[in-house]
Amino acid sequence: MELLAAAFSAACAVDHDSSTSESDARDSASGHLPGSESSSTPGNGATPEECPALADSPTTLTEALQTIHPIPADSWRNLIEQIGLLYQEYRDKSTLQEIETRRQLDAEIHTNAHGSPASEETPEEEEEEEEEEEEEDEPASPPERKALPQICLLSNPHSRFNLWQDLPEIQSSGVLEILQPEEIKLQEAMFELVTSEASYYKSLSLLVSHFMENERLKKILHPSEAHILFSNVLDVMAVSERFLLELERRMEENIVISDVCDIVYHYAANHFSVYITYVSNQTYQERTYKQLLQEKAAFRELIAQLELDPKCRGLPLSSFLILPFQRITRLKLLVQNILKRVEERSERECTALDAHKELEMVVKACNEGVRKMSRTEQMISIQKKMEFKIKSVPIISHSRWLLKQGELQQMSGPKTSRTLRTKKLFREIYLFLFNDLLVICRQIPGDKYQVFDSAPRGLLRVEELEDQGQTLANVFILRLLENADDREATYMLKATSQSEMKRWMTSLAPNRRTKFVSFTSRLLDCPQVQCVHPYVAQQPDELTLELADILNILEKTEDGWIFGERLHDQERGWFPSSMTEEILNPKIRSQNLKECFRVHKMDDPQRSQNKDRRKLGSRNRQ
Repeated sequence: MELLAAAFSAACAVDHDSSTSESDARDSASGHLPGSESSSTPGNGATPEECPALADSPTTLTEALQTIHPIPADSWRNLIEQIGLLYQEYRDKSTLQEIETRRQLDAEIHTNAHGSPASEETPEEEEEEEEEEEEEDEPASPPERKALPQICLLSNPHSRFNLWQDLPEIQSSGVLEILQPEEIKLQEAMFELVTSEASYYKSLSLLVSHFMENERLKKILHPSEAHILFSNVLDVMAVSERFLLELERRMEENIVISDVCDIVYHYAANHFSVYITYVSNQTYQERTYKQLLQEKAAFRELIAQLELDPKCRGLPLSSFLILPFQRITRLKLLVQNILKRVEERSERECTALDAHKELEMVVKACNEGVRKMSRTEQMISIQKKMEFKIKSVPIISHSRWLLKQGELQQMSGPKTSRTLRTKKLFREIYLFLFNDLLVICRQIPGDKYQVFDSAPRGLLRVEELEDQGQTLANVFILRLLENADDREATYMLKATSQSEMKRWMTSLAPNRRTKFVSFTSRLLDCPQVQCVHPYVAQQPDELTLELADILNILEKTEDGWIFGERLHDQERGWFPSSMTEEILNPKIRSQNLKECFRVHKMDDPQRSQNKDRRKLGSRNRQ
C-alpha cells in the first residue's frame, strides 16, 4: 500500500518495510523458489498412488496432529520473550537476504547445465519439465540446496532459534520425518507470523515506555501535541497483545500448528479498526512531528538523547511511530505467504482467503483515511491559486483528487518550416490533471494560474508523434473531444524528456495500450523486476517501492523510467529503473504470476461451503 509505505519517509528518512514475506527468503535459502509448489508434492492435490510415501507412512497433517503431543506453554512463552530483535531489525535483515537469495536463484536457474540461457516455455511445458527434473535430479538436489546461503532471522545473543524446525521440541519429536516438505514450509510461514508479531509488540512497547511515557517529554509536550503525535497507540498495543496471546495459545495446542489464519480473520474483522484510527491520523502526526522538531529545541534535544539509548538500536523515533503503518500491510503479506502454501480447495485455503480479504479491507480503509485529509487540503490549496479566464469550474469535490501536475510546452502556429525557425514556436502551459478532470492553465505572477481550457478526463485522447527530428522530439498530441466551449480542441505538447512524455500520456489516457500488457490480462510471461533500493514517490503518478517488491513492467522508457504494476496489491505507477533489478528467468516470473492469481482468485462454491464448515467448527471449539 503506497500511502502507508511512504508515511514519514520523505520527511524523516525512515527505513522502509519490505513487500514480501520473510518465509520466502527462508524457502529460497533451502533451494526452493519463493512460494513454489511442486505438482508432485503431497498436500498439493497429489494422491497416494502418485506419492507412495503417503500410503506407506503417517505423512498427512491429520495423522501428525494425532500423534504429536502439545508443547508446554512455558516453551512458547520463553521463545517469544527471548526474541531480541526489534521489528525493524527482524524485517530488514530477512528482506535484504531475500533479495540476495533471489538474485542467486535467478542467476543459477537462468543458465542450464550447459551454460546456455534457459528457454521460455508455456506453463504446461514448464510443469512437465519441472516434474521430470525433480525425478531425475532428486539425488543431486541436496548438495545444491546446501550451497545456498542460510538465513538467520533471529540470530543474536538474546534469541536461541531461527526457524520452527530449529525448536528443540520439534527436532526431538520426530515430526520433521513425518511431515511432507510443503507442510514444513507452511509451518514455517505460520510460525513467522507469530514471531514477527512478538517482535512488533516488543517495538511498540518500547515506543510507549521509552518515548510516550517519558516524564521529561510529557512536560515539554502540550497534551494536544502528545495526543496527535502518539494517537491511539495504546489501543493498537493492547490489540497486538491480545492477538499475540491468542496465537500463542493456538501453538500450545499442538507441536504442529493447525492454523493461524482463522485468528487473523477474527481480529481483522473485529479489532483491527484501531489501525484505521492510527493511520488516518498520519497527516496530523507527520505535520506535528515536523513542527515540534523545528520549533521546540527542548523536544528536538530530548528526542535525540532518547534515540541514543542502546534500547533503540540506533533507530529514530519516526521509525517507531510508523510501526502500525507497516505492520498492517505486513500482516496481509504474511497471510499471502501462508496462502501460497496451503492445499488448494482446502479448508485452510478458504480461511486464508477470508483473512486476506478482511486485511485488504482494513488496509483500504487505512488508505482512504490518509487520503481523505491530505486530498482535501490539497484541493483547497489548488482552488485558491486558480483564476478562470473561462467559465468557472468547481474544483473542490469529495470524489476528486490530483493525479499529476506540471509544466509542458505548447506548440503554437502551423507546423511549417518557417514556423519551426521562429523563436516562439513553443510557449509554457501548466496542466492540473485530476481523476475526472483536466484543467489547462498559464502560470501568472503571484504563484497563480489562469485557466483557459478544461475537459472531462474521459474525453481525452493522446497520440505520440513519429520521430521528426530534435525540434519535435518528445512531442505528443492531446485531443479534447469536448472542451470548456463544448468543442473539440487539439494541443501539440512537448515534454522535457521521453519519460516525462510517456508519463503524461499514460496519466491523460490510462486506457491507452501500453508496450507490455498487465498480468491481470493473464499474459504468460510479462517482464518483471524486483526492488533492490527503496524509493519514495515524488509525484502522484509515481509508485513508492519497498525492498523485495516484485513488479510487472507495463511501460519502459529509454531514459530510465518504468511504469509497473506491483504483484501483491496491483498498484501501478512510475519508478526509476535504477531502483530495481530485472528477473531474468521465465520460470520464476511464471511462478510469481501463479501465486498472484491464487491470492486474488474469485470466490467459488467450494470456498463458500468450506467457510460455513469452518464457522461451525469455530463455534464448536468455543
